[in-house]
Amino acid sequence: MKQKLTLHPHRLFSSDSVQREIAAGLYEQIRDLPIISPHGHTDPEWFATNDNFPDPAHLFITPDHYVFRMLYSQGVTLENLGVPRQDGGWTEQDPRKIWRLFAEHYPLFRGTPSRGWLDYVFATVFDLDVQLSAETADHYYDVIDEQLKTDAFRPRALMDRFNIEKIATTEMATDPLTHHASMKKDGYLSRVVTTFRPDDVVDPEKAGFAGALERLGEITGEDITIWDGYLAALRNRRAFFKEHGATATDHGHVTANTANFDRAACEALWETVRSGKATPAEAELFRGQMLTEMAGMSLEDGLTMQIHAGSFRNHNARLFDKFGADKGADIPLQTDYVHALKPLLDRYGNEPALTVILFTLDETVYSRELATLAGHYPCLRLGPPWWFHDSPEGMLRFRHQVTETAGFYNTVGFNDDTRAFLSIPARHDVARRIDCRFLAQLVAEHRLGEDEAAEVAKDLTYNLVKKAYRFD
Repeated sequence: MKQKLTLHPHRLFSSDSVQREIAAGLYEQIRDLPIISPHGHTDPEWFATNDNFPDPAHLFITPDHYVFRMLYSQGVTLENLGVPRQDGGWTEQDPRKIWRLFAEHYPLFRGTPSRGWLDYVFATVFDLDVQLSAETADHYYDVIDEQLKTDAFRPRALMDRFNIEKIATTEMATDPLTHHASMKKDGYLSRVVTTFRPDDVVDPEKAGFAGALERLGEITGEDITIWDGYLAALRNRRAFFKEHGATATDHGHVTANTANFDRAACEALWETVRSGKATPAEAELFRGQMLTEMAGMSLEDGLTMQIHAGSFRNHNARLFDKFGADKGADIPLQTDYVHALKPLLDRYGNEPALTVILFTLDETVYSRELATLAGHYPCLRLGPPWWFHDSPEGMLRFRHQVTETAGFYNTVGFNDDTRAFLSIPARHDVARRIDCRFLAQLVAEHRLGEDEAAEVAKDLTYNLVKKAYRFD
């Protein structure tokens, strides 16, 4: 039997009637503010070419590891979901078959953030009023597919419809930024900017490191065989990214370890790394030194620095060998920040002109380490709950554990960190509702005035993110 799809206007607010009423009032004041999406992994080609999305399956399922990791956990193969294989082997090519398989397994997403995001998109973007199921799969497919073929569903039209004021993509250091160059020519770079992610040329254990170094030297004209030339090449690329709109860098290291060696030690370590003979311990030392070097460069050029640490990436070796990276097998790790960041903070921690945003997948460090660090060092800010914790309960845990020590103003608002373009308004709506829910509790307990709460809600939604990522 078909079930009606409805979105309750007070969803995610407290069940306490007093707090719910306050939260609803706060939310009404910020619900329609523009979206700032300062960090994510959407494809810049979408915005440069402005072509229509191909079909529902390739929009919602095939590129979204939040979706197919759940299906894989229940025995659905990635081949049957159309995920491309490294060897070019068979995968399902019929998007309607892929969609039907997804719809058949849609109950698996009950209680998850993905279910909330997807239902929000189905209801508000495509005006669907019945729940997705095996019975309604073809109806969903036809309605979505028909709309995707219209001009109203081209990426730039959706940017306007979703009220996205600014969105940042993420590219590796040697990326030519072809699509951003195209947008720079037609004036759209004011809406879509890049982010500098140098992992390809600072992580000796990353696949293709040697080739990436060679390309770095070629495209910058710097002598990367020497330490100073290598650093000059990185400064060159940072400047190039800034010319294409970048206001931030991003660093996806396994740990948050940093180092602060003298020049001679750096030169010797670079020689070892460049030779390809670095041990795992030496590779870790090099990554740590490069985080400190990048902080220094950010102090020079003004790029906000983001550190996304604590993920054991590609944990499923069999899946990685067959399908490559980012296939839903990245697992959170216990992560140290107090000891790990001390070398960087000894050198740059007291610089108010530097902004370093810390993200974690280890919630146990919120109050013990991150809130106390950000509540003291002028350069540090806390990023929002990330990845597995980008959820209603994850957001509430974050606010409850960090606010008393770090306050609101050592955090940076919300970013969606997504590859799924249509989920952006859904994710931001969840963040706005949860922030209003948390503020409503403070108001109801007479710990914050309602006027102040309204001001904080706007700051968390819009002002803090613009300031942290230098979008002003």
